[in-house]
Amino acid sequence: MKNIDDNEFSNKDITVTFEPHICIQSGICAQELSDVFSFSIIPWINLDATESEKIINQIKRCPSGALKFRLNAIKQAS
Repeated sequence: MKNIDDNEFSNKDITVTFEPHICIQSGICAQELSDVFSFSIIPWINLDATESEKIINQIKRCPSGALKFRLNAIKQAS
């Protein structure tokens, strides 16, 4: 996993961003997908802990919208 800055995390498939000023601290991300989202470990988002599809589904459940994702571009062999 590549940590681009404190609030942006990437793996080969997706990039996840976190906007702390939007977060309402519901904890749903850590409760439902604790292998990926853990407030007691730094970095607190570990995208290598499970499949990207599961992470995307969890991010879609974020009640505040503080977590977002984008699909990374697939590099074609030349």
